[in-house]
Amino acid sequence: MSRISKDEVKHVAHLARLSINEEEADMFTKQLDDIIMYAEQLNELDTDGVEPTTHVLDLQNVMRKDEPKKWITKEEALKNAPDKQDGQFKVPSILE
Repeated sequence: MSRISKDEVKHVAHLARLSINEEEADMFTKQLDDIIMYAEQLNELDTDGVEPTTHVLDLQNVMRKDEPKKWITKEEALKNAPDKQDGQFKVPSILE
């Protein structure tokens, strides 16, 4: 008993704007049926008492806290600039 029909595969392919031939439709029908069958097997597991998770590993944010810092001044940043104008870096124009 197939869990997905060839017509449904063709319909999904059409929605995804994919062009598939009859041979591909048969192949995808079999592959999707196998995937659905596997997912149904997972539904048979007893998951009572198992907390839902979003990830198998306990992930934590490893980024530093975003706090303001004193950085270099504008003058220090522009000190080694090859060309500057009005307190900003001056670069060659790329647009005509």
